[in-house]
Amino acid sequence: MPALVFFGLAYMVPLTVWTTYGVVTTSTNGHLPAAYVITTIAMLLTAYSYGRMAVVYPRAGSAYTYTSKTLGRGPGFLIGWVLLLDYLFLPMICYLAIGLYMHDYFPGIPQWAWIVGSIMLTTAMNILGIKLVSRVNFAIIGVQFVFIAVFVAMAVKTISDGSTPNFISPFYSSDLNLGLVFAGAAVLALSFLGFDAVSTLSEETPNPTVRIPRAILWCTIAGGGLYLLESYIGALAFPDFHAFSSVDVATVDVMEHVGGTFLNSFFTAAYVAGCFACALASQASVSRILFAMGRDGVLPNRVFGQLHPRLRTPVFANLIVGVLGLSALFVSLATASTMISFGALGAFTFVNLSVLAHYVIKNRRRTAGDLLRFALIPVLGVAFNAYLWTTLSGTAFEIGLSWLVIGLIYLALLTRGFRKPVPELDIAEHHCAATPATVDNTAGHTVAGTTTN
Repeated sequence: MPALVFFGLAYMVPLTVWTTYGVVTTSTNGHLPAAYVITTIAMLLTAYSYGRMAVVYPRAGSAYTYTSKTLGRGPGFLIGWVLLLDYLFLPMICYLAIGLYMHDYFPGIPQWAWIVGSIMLTTAMNILGIKLVSRVNFAIIGVQFVFIAVFVAMAVKTISDGSTPNFISPFYSSDLNLGLVFAGAAVLALSFLGFDAVSTLSEETPNPTVRIPRAILWCTIAGGGLYLLESYIGALAFPDFHAFSSVDVATVDVMEHVGGTFLNSFFTAAYVAGCFACALASQASVSRILFAMGRDGVLPNRVFGQLHPRLRTPVFANLIVGVLGLSALFVSLATASTMISFGALGAFTFVNLSVLAHYVIKNRRRTAGDLLRFALIPVLGVAFNAYLWTTLSGTAFEIGLSWLVIGLIYLALLTRGFRKPVPELDIAEHHCAATPATVDNTAGHTVAGTTTN
């Protein structure tokens, strides 16, 4: 359980609130905490649905698997394809953030050098195995918690030393615009990417039907609470968002105001380490989703559906994700944020629909308690996510819909004009990386009882 929760939190990054802090604070007229309240509610509903589906299908593939099994292989492929949009490019936004902040701190070293170096190190560590990733995540998450404690303490001192703040203004003020707040909440969906990624480790987790749902819920609660705390304290300590020197690195202004050079240096170290942990976790997750789709024959099996014979990790999938991470060299932070949220909100919507289809429609679970758990909560999740999805920018829809069209064309080719079913293989015959009980992924030694491709 601790490894799962820390994997999810590392993916989410407790300091990720600062990635889009300037962008969303400015776009919501200083109401970032209010936007986080809305996003957290939507994500808690969706986290519940992920947990319900992880109980039924404890295997790699996340939303792709759940939709395929409940709504059909065709819709499952398209959701998997949309999900890839955010999973493939989430490591990219981590590399972009690392480049931005490290270049700001060390202006003599070009931003591209930090990005390329991070990609090479992350890819190498993921190829070596999931246990190594887990150990690194524990250390980096600990550093972030220490920073949050220091930041809150210093921010509270800053607030108390100044004029009496308006404690309600980050949530409600005369210039509150709910439309802008909901639009900001849609962008913040990317902050929660990580609770769903826990489900991709179902095949590597002992007793996954119990541990995965609990880990998903705890990740969402912990992440939402931390984001709300940090954004609220930051808004009180530095309320004049018009004074940001740059929306992309507005955090530097906040840290310098609250704690001077010391806090800014501490933040840069903790934040960059957190982004690196996020890149590690997100690449581990998406490489397993690519593996699941390759194993099922939806993507080319020879490329995506194979594991390294000794390390038991999807090497080619990791290399492809690393290459795609190079897009951080020319994509802006605002564009990357909305693009990733497009895929995330689409996948979240269909996971909620999958709960309704599996429990209420297929298995006829229709008592009063069942309708509350398997109908009302998922429907509310669909409503929240669908509405947030519609508030994204035009650029996000242009990129997202273009990606979806490419997926439809590929699906048509794969099924010969939709005349053949989307291929699917039996998981009993084609294992993913075996569980930690049977494979030491760090050393790559296979122990008795392991089934391989």
